Amino acid sequence: MSLSMHHLAKLPYFYPFEFGDGKITVLSDGPLELGDPRLNFLGVEPRTVSLMLEDNFLPTNKVVLEQNVPLVEINGRTILFDTGMGSSKAFGPTTGRLLASLREAGRDPTEIDAVVLSHAHIDHIGGLCDGNGRLNFPNADIFISERDFTDWTDGSSIDSSFQFQIDNARRNLLPHKDRTFFFKDGEEFLPGVHAISAPGHTLGHHCFMLQSGNDRLCFLGDLTHHHILLMERPMMEFRYDTDPKLSARSRTRVLDMLATDRIAVMSYHFAWPGAGHVVRNGDGFRYIPSPMQLLAHR
Repeated sequence: MSLSMHHLAKLPYFYPFEFGDGKITVLSDGPLELGDPRLNFLGVEPRTVSLMLEDNFLPTNKVVLEQNVPLVEINGRTILFDTGMGSSKAFGPTTGRLLASLREAGRDPTEIDAVVLSHAHIDHIGGLCDGNGRLNFPNADIFISERDFTDWTDGSSIDSSFQFQIDNARRNLLPHKDRTFFFKDGEEFLPGVHAISAPGHTLGHHCFMLQSGNDRLCFLGDLTHHHILLMERPMMEFRYDTDPKLSARSRTRVLDMLATDRIAVMSYHFAWPGAGHVVRNGDGFRYIPSPMQLLAHR
């Protein structure tokens, strides 16, 4: 028996777990409807995509991605990584619930003092502002790569098919440039937060290595959109990548490092709540979800 997205939308959609001397609470922006996997995951035969999904008990006619937003409390900072779709329903009616998830977790948007953006696509920056252009997180500084800020607010180097993404980036980012800061590859731009350049999905896309006490975790952003397809076949291409081949190289490089060093991961689009580990598996990788923690609410 399975729960429909209609019923899931009525359930609390947050998950807290301990992380070093701090805490991470995964907040959902709601499931995102991507559509026919054979049109979105490319570079292999469509039948191969269908068989991979079928072998893992997943629908072969559609892909629904999660949107896992980590609220990270470490080293005296309260940091939100990515912000969901906001009011846009471009990828289905169940997106845009980040603020509701935050309230369900007993938290207030004013508590967040930093918003870190992995890249400038709508499902990651769409919830930065409300419909009137006001910041949803009024006390937060904003961190993003300069490359993505420039590419997606200027728009001249972006294919015209992404115009709605450009319009969204301008609406969310440009009015708040005075509180926006740029990080560089390898930089510890917040205490315990290092940037890892992983271009391809966008040319300024980054992952983030988090550390608190003895614990490390890498927030992958959109390094890989699917816990089966782009893990088992990391050189497969994804329709929404700016440079699919560069994205595949970044994906393989970062996943190989995480598997070698046995570092925990959290992915924005993996099955809820998106936290686990990566191991090598033949020519690709396998994602192993972490067991659920029983954490007293604090």
